[in-house]
Amino acid sequence: MEDIKNTKGMFIVPLTFPKAYDVSDPLTARWVDIAELKHWELAPSNAAMLRSSGIEIAFTSSDLQDKKDFLPNLRKAVDAGLSKSDALAALTTVPAKMSGTERSLGQLKIGFKANFFISNKDIFDKEATIYENWVDGKEYEVNKLPKEDLAGNYKLTAGSRVYDITLEDSEKGKSKAIVLIEKSKNTDGSVVSDTLHFSVKYSNELSFINLTLKPDSASAKEGILLFSGWAANGHWTGVLENNLGQKTEATLNAIKTKNLKQDITKKEDKPKPAEVKGAVMYPFAAYGWQKKPVAKTVLITNVTLWTNEAEGVIENGQILISGGKIIAVGKSVNASAYKDVETFDGKGMHVSPGIIDEHSHIALASVNEGSQASSAEVKESSVIWPEDIDIYRQLSGGVVASQLLHGSANPIGGQSAMIKLRWGANADQMLVEGADGFIKFALGENVKQSNWGDFSTTRFPQTRMGVEQVYYDNFIRAREYEEAWKKYKTVSSVKSKKPIAAVAPRRDLELETLAEILNKKRFVTCHSYVQSEINMLMHVADSMDFVINTFTHILEGYKVADKMKEHGVGASTFSDWWAYKMEVQDAIPYNAALLHKEGVVVAINSDDAEMARRLNQEAAKAVKYGGVSEEDALKFITLNPAKLLHLDSRMGSLKAGKDADIVIWTDNPLSIYARAYRTYVDGICYFDMNEDKEMLNWMEKESARIIQKMLDAKGAGEPVVQPVFKSRNHFHCDTMDQSSIGVFYRQN
Repeated sequence: MEDIKNTKGMFIVPLTFPKAYDVSDPLTARWVDIAELKHWELAPSNAAMLRSSGIEIAFTSSDLQDKKDFLPNLRKAVDAGLSKSDALAALTTVPAKMSGTERSLGQLKIGFKANFFISNKDIFDKEATIYENWVDGKEYEVNKLPKEDLAGNYKLTAGSRVYDITLEDSEKGKSKAIVLIEKSKNTDGSVVSDTLHFSVKYSNELSFINLTLKPDSASAKEGILLFSGWAANGHWTGVLENNLGQKTEATLNAIKTKNLKQDITKKEDKPKPAEVKGAVMYPFAAYGWQKKPVAKTVLITNVTLWTNEAEGVIENGQILISGGKIIAVGKSVNASAYKDVETFDGKGMHVSPGIIDEHSHIALASVNEGSQASSAEVKESSVIWPEDIDIYRQLSGGVVASQLLHGSANPIGGQSAMIKLRWGANADQMLVEGADGFIKFALGENVKQSNWGDFSTTRFPQTRMGVEQVYYDNFIRAREYEEAWKKYKTVSSVKSKKPIAAVAPRRDLELETLAEILNKKRFVTCHSYVQSEINMLMHVADSMDFVINTFTHILEGYKVADKMKEHGVGASTFSDWWAYKMEVQDAIPYNAALLHKEGVVVAINSDDAEMARRLNQEAAKAVKYGGVSEEDALKFITLNPAKLLHLDSRMGSLKAGKDADIVIWTDNPLSIYARAYRTYVDGICYFDMNEDKEMLNWMEKESARIIQKMLDAKGAGEPVVQPVFKSRNHFHCDTMDQSSIGVFYRQN
């Protein structure tokens, strides 16, 4: 809502609301997740929430399958909290303002176009009927105007006389005549008996009345009274004339006290109790916050601290965090200078820096742009999906940050996005502020489409030598592009008596990105497996005067570790993935250890939403396979990926001044028994083992409450739709987006 408000724009809001699900079958009801339940309940209140935030809105009937649903849905929005004045504005003045016609449309005002409609009731009343719609002063009949039903009991005041009367209709041709003899009272209390003769004639759908009041009593103060006018809604308005010929504009107050036909008398609706609506969740998904967490000052005591600094592992240590930063780390910490300190006794627990996943594809709505050999212009930051439940799941595994990489569909992929797992933040707020730019390259089977099927044989390259040529071709083009811009800027800046015509090169976002690599302003992380291709790309980089930052996967890295060290490239690898395709047949679980011993900066990544939840265990495998020390193994998932991502000045170790991205573990963080008890990002606790249980209980109760509302809606005759079973396809390097259609399914 804040993002929308900050645009300072007006918004066109559809009145398309989801239908209730048929949740009568407990089995299929489980297919409806809490976000879908909450969406059904809260969608009608969307307009009210926008207006309460000061956002101007106009309504549209667009996307409504049946336009007849517009008014009923509009009334639902009013019932859900939108004021009638705001609803009317969304139909009139705001759309006029949006279209620049506010000086002639949208108001009943002298000089404005005669555009209006006539209804019998407030248009937001579900019983309202529109009779006429006038456009530019021309009448269009929607429904026939109803005739006034005069039959019934009345209290009629005429001048100083008050009558209790009964009107009974009798058909006489096109007119109705009503005759009544009834005793009534003068205003002084004396009883008189008058004869009232009524003739009622309908014309133009309005009830015109000619009324004669002739007193029978000689003691009456007035003589004959004549009334000529019309009746509407119990008020008879017209001209009243007495027996002396005196005329006055009059409203006879004819209050109907009872209809004659009691069986059709409408009963008053009982007031409905206030409808209970649950809170909006942040994000709008399972385990979303009802109230976003905030950073606190926390002193954690009696814990084992895995610092990743010169202090090493500190037994029975303390750590103080405040304002999103680590304040102090050591055997004893003084927190007396801080107010509202929350103290956590972590006896028997361990604290480590948060895990950083150097290679991830979670939290994305798209992963591969595979239509051409180079897609350097595309950005994963454009498609961050902050509602991905994998963000929360990985927080439960101690992950605090991830590099979201483009897939490996082409030799030159798209630009990556570096995020912190700020569960409940929007897409932009998840990005790591000031992080260096990275881009995904790829080698091997995927980029030459050897595993894409028999019909993927037309896009260049189709061979490994073609892959190499793609890099040279594109970097040479990027250098020429940069030179053309330098020449243009030089010529444009020359001061001369005669103006020099200079035409700017056509801007090319793809070549701009590659030029950033040549200028060491953007850095390459490359999907790789086979040693020959690893050698090839390092040679390309050396000849084009730039450095490969990271080889990811790098399962044959142990074969070329010395050359990687010389080139200055890091490694982000799997612990023990192998045998899943031909080019990984030489993979060994000692790869990380051998690269590490050669002096290469090594990280262990996931490339998989499930594996990322247990990266601590993946790192522990390096202790078994290769004898890496526990401290160095922990660095494989904390400090080393921070170094590869150029974030080690801010993340990756427990040091005063660094971001408070920390994990409290129930055991040694490399143990298979260790669980993340709490995970902090920027000093905010985004996962707490105890709060997790409370959130689960709340979701179960909230789901049960809304399911009962859906059952009631079905019982009341509302249309329902059948639940749909949904399966989630996780993105990987080789995922083409069409294989994940339906992942973000939401009923329209």
